[in-house]
Parts: sequence; C-alpha cells; structure tokens
Amino acid sequence: MYISKLASASRTNILQVLEERRVQLVSQGKDIINLSVGTPDRPPAPHVMQAIAEASKNPENYKYTLTDPQALTDAVRNWYKNRYNTDIEKDEILSIYGSQEGFAHIFHALCDIGDIVITGSPGYPVFFYGPRMAGADVYRIPLLPENGYLIDFDSIPQEIAKKARVIIASYPSNPLGAIASEDFYVRLVFFAKKYGIAVIHDNAYSELVHDGQPGGSFLSIPGAKDIGIEFNSLSKSYNLTGLRISFAIGNRQIIEAFRKLRTNIDYGLCALDHTAAVASLTGPQDIVKQNREAYRQRRDAFCAALSANGWKTPMTPASMFTWFPVPVKGVTSEQFCIDLLEKAGVICVPGSSFGAEGEGYLRFALTQTPERLEEAARRIGEYLKN
Repeated sequence: MYISKLASASRTNILQVLEERRVQLVSQGKDIINLSVGTPDRPPAPHVMQAIAEASKNPENYKYTLTDPQALTDAVRNWYKNRYNTDIEKDEILSIYGSQEGFAHIFHALCDIGDIVITGSPGYPVFFYGPRMAGADVYRIPLLPENGYLIDFDSIPQEIAKKARVIIASYPSNPLGAIASEDFYVRLVFFAKKYGIAVIHDNAYSELVHDGQPGGSFLSIPGAKDIGIEFNSLSKSYNLTGLRISFAIGNRQIIEAFRKLRTNIDYGLCALDHTAAVASLTGPQDIVKQNREAYRQRRDAFCAALSANGWKTPMTPASMFTWFPVPVKGVTSEQFCIDLLEKAGVICVPGSSFGAEGEGYLRFALTQTPERLEEAARRIGEYLKN
C-alpha cells in the first residue's frame, strides 16, 4: 500500500514517545515528574465550569453549531477592546479548535504547492508541519539568543522575500519564551507590506509575561490588519486546553478565505465550547492574573533550585515554559531527555524537536507545583553529579 511522502518522512511526535515511556515507568511504580506537555495543572475558573455544567444539560448543545453565535463574537470583540485597546469587527473573527489546528489548516487558504512560508527556528513544530501539509516550502530563519530570539528581517534574502506568501511570528514564543517589543511589530508590518506577504501571529501567551506588563497584540499595530491575522487561544490563559478553543482574528480577506475553506471540513465548535469561551471572556478575570503569578513563582523557584543544585540557568521571560542549554557537553538534547527520564524520573522536551536550530537546548514545562519543581531540580542535580 502506498504511503504519502509526507507521512513517510514524519516522525512520531517526541511528546507521544515520552508519554508512552512515562506510562510504562509509572506502571512499574516509578515516580515521574512530567515537565513535558504544556497543559495547565491548574483548574478552570469555577464560574466557567459551572456555566459548562449547566449548558451540558441542554440537548440542543450537542448539535452542530455551523456558525459562531453573536454572544461569542461580541465577547471576543469586547475582550480585544478592553485588553489590547484594539477594535475588531464581526467579520474579522473565526473560532477554531485551538491554535495548533488553525496552523494545520490556514496554509491551505493562503498557499499553493511550492509557495514559500517564512518562519523562525526553533519554533513550534506545526509552524513547519502546517505549510508542508499544504504543499508549501518552509524557509527557516535561525532565532538567535544574541538577538533576543527575534526574527532578523535583514537576514532574509530578497529573492526569498519576493517569493514568500506568508511569514509566521510568535511572541511570546513557545518554546523560547521570548518577547517582542512594539518596534519589532512595526518592522514586521513594514516588511510584510513591502513584499506583499501575509502575516500569521501566534499570540497564545500574551497573558503569561513574567516581568513587567502583560503582552500585547500584533493587531494593535497600525496597518497590521491590512496584511495579517493572529491566533489567540484560551487554552493557557484560562486553563482550557482540553476544550480546544482559539480564534483567528484580523484581516477580513484572510478570515473569509479561511472560513470558506473550513465550511468544507468543519461544522463549528461545540456549543459547550462557545459557553466556556463566553464565560471566560466576559466573567471575572482573576484567574488570568493568578495564572501569571503562579507561573512566575514556578519559574523563579525552579531556576533557583536548579542553580542551587549546580546548573546555572537563565530566567525565561515569558510563557509556561523554560528554555535552557543542555548542561552536559557532547550529548544531544534528545539523548539527555531520555537519560533524564530513565535515571532521574524527570521528563523534559529536547530542543531538536523544535527544529535543528533547537539542538543543544531543552524545554521544561512549568506544569507542577513549586515543591515538585524543586524536587525535579534536586533529581537533576543528582543526575548531573553522576
């Protein structure tokens, strides 16, 4: 039987590999501290769970929705106005099943086979995989620590820029936790307009900036909606990863093309998702502040504990992740992760899974209590001594 070149060339996601091994070790009675997958361990807000519980009793909420209800559209528009001081129109919003799903499908609306998508590396894997699914080619820009992990527009060859259809930006970023200034977004808009490129900005972590003010929106930059959209997710800000609720927001031409394409593959989010989103965006916002403070405390505790156990680590400025250099010379990031799991009972993610430029680095998710993170640091310290 013929298997496509894309599937044949694909590896099983390293998170799946690590999870299968974790299950095996736990079944053997081992205590494993899982710092791999970025799914919050904190619960959703009580008022959101209550709203979902009530909505689940209505049989009508188990049918296809087909379109976004007015209450949802209004909630997103008001949230963007209040949070980012940015005006969004009704036809500039489309709900999707999480930003990862959005990145998996958006390129079918923006690219033809052989077109070029520009993205930074290291980056979230779907930034590379999504374009390939649509038959596009990916041009990777190395994101360097000396440049704050920002895209260096001057390093993009002019022949690439002229051929490109899309450029992806993601700040605060996963896995790097890097943040971008308003000046960066101004330059991004200028670059995209100069070459007629569409921008897709991933804004999943704007609420999780640890030091200083929370992040902003790419769409707040003058001219941004002329050439781009951003994905904004409720997964991490409101602890709703399992419900898969995100929004594509921005340029109405892109949104309409994406909406039209999706009518052929999707019948809309579940009404329970709509309920959760409206309750989250219109209700008390305490949980967002609480999450931000919790992840900051966890980052501080983890880095301090690692330093006390012999591994000097930088302070990742944003997101629910930390991004550190591999502390052992001559060992690949994947081999270090496997050894750490087997010998110390701690799971992290190899930087190489985020692109070749991520080799030599590790991502740890801050999805455990400060006490468990300190225990993880103690185990890592013992591992590094041996």
